[in-house]
Amino acid sequence: MKYDIIIIGGGLGGLTAGAKLSKEGKKVLLIEQHDRPGGCATTFSRGEYTMEVGLHEMDGLHPADLKTKIFNDLDIFSKVEFLRVPEFYRFFNSRHDVVIPHDPAAAKDILKNEFPAEKEGIDKYFEHVLNARRIVAGSRGKKDISIGAFLDEIIRQEDLKLILLGNLGYFHDDPYTLSYYYYLNAQGSYYRGRANFVKGGSQQLSDALMKTIQENGGEVKLKHLVTSIIPGNENLSEVKYKTKGSATDTFTDSAREIIVSSSLPALTSGILPHDEGNKLGEAIKNIGTGASLLTVYYGHKPDLKATGNKYYSTFLFDESIRKQSDIKTNNHADFDKRSFTFVDYSQVDSALAPEGRGVAAACCIDYPEDWDSLSREEYNEKKEIVAEKITARLNRLIPGFKESADHIEVGTSITVKRYTLNSRGAVYGFAQNPGKSNEYLEALPGNIHIASAWGKFGGGFSGAIYSGYMTAMEVLRKDKR
Repeated sequence: MKYDIIIIGGGLGGLTAGAKLSKEGKKVLLIEQHDRPGGCATTFSRGEYTMEVGLHEMDGLHPADLKTKIFNDLDIFSKVEFLRVPEFYRFFNSRHDVVIPHDPAAAKDILKNEFPAEKEGIDKYFEHVLNARRIVAGSRGKKDISIGAFLDEIIRQEDLKLILLGNLGYFHDDPYTLSYYYYLNAQGSYYRGRANFVKGGSQQLSDALMKTIQENGGEVKLKHLVTSIIPGNENLSEVKYKTKGSATDTFTDSAREIIVSSSLPALTSGILPHDEGNKLGEAIKNIGTGASLLTVYYGHKPDLKATGNKYYSTFLFDESIRKQSDIKTNNHADFDKRSFTFVDYSQVDSALAPEGRGVAAACCIDYPEDWDSLSREEYNEKKEIVAEKITARLNRLIPGFKESADHIEVGTSITVKRYTLNSRGAVYGFAQNPGKSNEYLEALPGNIHIASAWGKFGGGFSGAIYSGYMTAMEVLRKDKR
């Protein structure tokens, strides 16, 4: 069958692109290998608990935020309820216990009270974060640096740098290889607006976008896996795919425009024809891939709010992290020391568990090479050990935590790779290193577009949504020309 646009992958980028294009009257087919849409924006059920796979908090949704415009355009606010998150984050190590609010003025006051000798550096940090667009626009042609190098320029006390980098894991695994410009835009969106959780979990957002596609005449095929893209006549491309798990149940459809909302490196492994695949592989060979994540999912009875926990998100840094350069080292440390984010969804009306119960998650940087060589038995045994170590650390932080834990489950970088097909299980796509270029996108055939964390906007919920919407606009403009 012939379509206007075929979208490969049902992550937030592909769903957003499909929703916009179908709304504009285009005949859309979206093909997703998983049994549900969303990629990392999904949930799964364990008894009475709904486990949130990816979303801790979504930045922005203030009037000037592009996502606000996108969601208004696609009528998402009528289908999805967004819950305001109470605080930005709590930072905890053996030396400091600081709660950072979303309000930048209040955040500055708290940090200046904690570090009175660093008032000038704190002011400079927030000046840059709150004026990210102006600073980035005015820096065109200048060499990008790392956020780690920037913090070293303006701040002396290492613990203050660590506190400001509390949520670094939302973007990358190392401050000295994360673009200063990228960080400013991403972090600034949290401080300029507000942060939100999707009531019922991020699956609600993914399902709403899929429904928008279907309501406007588009098709979504779940549990189907794309095997190849074949160039055809008149700039038409054929997409071959199959029912997942079947060797014989195969299909071929065509479209003038192809949007890829999946791992870009996967296109080089036989999905694109040999010459096109080699050209793309050459273009991306020197671009680093971002880190993956390990998550320990918890179901609690009673919920942790009733147990006495007061905070939505806590970034727990081991005492061995004394300076910025220790962060990357610690991300490879054993799990009795590795830093992690802890999120207690019972602090908002999450609708992830029935009354009296709650859902929580501990999340840290993870790498597939730490798991690849293990047998299935060794892999499961290591997951149990990881869960025990992180649970013990949380029990010291929140007395009664272990006793109230009704369900514990671990997902690793291997889990992420299996369900999303992302190279190395990279949840944020390519690493946003200083000076990273988007020239690799020019190596794609002219009618193939990227709408995912692997595109020019980078990873995270916002990056994928922006990528999907702007890709749809590009296709619409091209069609008019």
